[in-house]
Amino acid sequence: MSKQFDVLVIGGGPGGYVAAIRAAQLGFSAACCESNPYADPKGEPRLGGTCLNVGCIPSKALLHTSHMFEEAAHDFADQGIQVGTPKIDVAKMLGRKNTIVGQLTGGIKGLFKKNKVTLLNGHGSFIGAGKDGGWQVKVGDEVVEAKQVIVATGSKPRHLPGIPVDNKIVCDNVGALDIDAVPKKLAIIGAGVIGLEMGSVWRRLGSEVTILEAMPDFLSVADVDVAKEALKVFTKQGLGIHAGVKIGEVKVSKKGVAIDYTDKDGKAQKLDADRLIVSVGRVPNTDGLNAEAVGLQLTERGQINVDGHCRTNLPGVWAIGDVVSGPMLAHKAMEEAVMVAELMAGQSGHCNFDTIPYVIYTSPEIAWVGKTEQQLKADGIAYKAGKIPFLANGRALGMGAPTGFVKMLADAETDRILGVHIIGANASELISEGVVAMEFGAASEDLARICHAHPTLSEVVHEAALACDKRPLHF
Repeated sequence: MSKQFDVLVIGGGPGGYVAAIRAAQLGFSAACCESNPYADPKGEPRLGGTCLNVGCIPSKALLHTSHMFEEAAHDFADQGIQVGTPKIDVAKMLGRKNTIVGQLTGGIKGLFKKNKVTLLNGHGSFIGAGKDGGWQVKVGDEVVEAKQVIVATGSKPRHLPGIPVDNKIVCDNVGALDIDAVPKKLAIIGAGVIGLEMGSVWRRLGSEVTILEAMPDFLSVADVDVAKEALKVFTKQGLGIHAGVKIGEVKVSKKGVAIDYTDKDGKAQKLDADRLIVSVGRVPNTDGLNAEAVGLQLTERGQINVDGHCRTNLPGVWAIGDVVSGPMLAHKAMEEAVMVAELMAGQSGHCNFDTIPYVIYTSPEIAWVGKTEQQLKADGIAYKAGKIPFLANGRALGMGAPTGFVKMLADAETDRILGVHIIGANASELISEGVVAMEFGAASEDLARICHAHPTLSEVVHEAALACDKRPLHF
């Protein structure tokens, strides 16, 4: 007899494991299947998906180490700290990163045990309708039946035709996290989150980094003021960023890569590098789901088609995270996971897609929520803006982090906050104040009336709110 559950989650990434845990908390018998071993030394499937294994978590570990290295090399002396010339032990840095990953991925198994979630080893593939309703799913060599199925299979790196990825000379996000020595010259195709973060890591450690971006404008998804500031700062730091390029032939050898490309002015250029990172986006991972056999609808982009509450066209089948439309962000997947589990339980599940924050963990960090100024202009929405630099903040000066600003956008008539955009130290933490305010429909005046502790970086958010009404106190 096949195993039977109320809820089966296919995929153990941030969306999947959260969905399974929340379903179990709500009284469902829940199971989660996962098959990807990533770099597990025992070859066992590891929970946590791309985020914990080869994405968010390991990249932040490398970013922190490289940031500390750069501070020791260039910034400590300004504070009277003499440490000499620092040296990087790449193997130890990677070992620390792997330890953190192992700790967190192993911790999810503990959470499964605590919440009585059954872990099934194997890839989930639809067979058809269940005998008593619900669905039959093949997991490894066994058949599982579930009344409800949540597909959370995530995404995988998009590769470019003609550029084979071996994760040695040519790397995607997986290989970029395991480069075993500091490349003398590093080329990156794609100036998105992965490209900028990995470029920052290896530049700090001594690489000459060149980033080639096809889009005509750098960081066009961000607010225009933030993008301009970021380009200025990153260029000053030493990142070579070239937007509006067209990649031509890429020759790969054991010694490195040779890239022919056309720059934004139409001139032919050539770039030689020891390593290449390809970071040109991600594609939904629907391979092996057997979607066609059961009639699970996919979009033209290969994502699973869902409504505003993550329901697919099949009764009792839901899909969340990178495999559906919307930003490919771990926290978005987790919010969808909780919403779906609560909707299955008859509760009022909620996920506000308009208040999902975006973060790029460079230095300075970049974070935003809501509409950009260019979006408001395109939509014809009248707005007012408040913009305050960190240079005017005592805590930022004390931290040696005066770069960047907070920019707040509010409706010209109602004063309701429409967007918050930050480039500066700890932007990833500060943006949550904007998220909370927007989630509850707050006005810039509401934030302006809230007492902020002094001295803190959050005071810049407070001043930006005051500036929306042209009454900042410290700038």
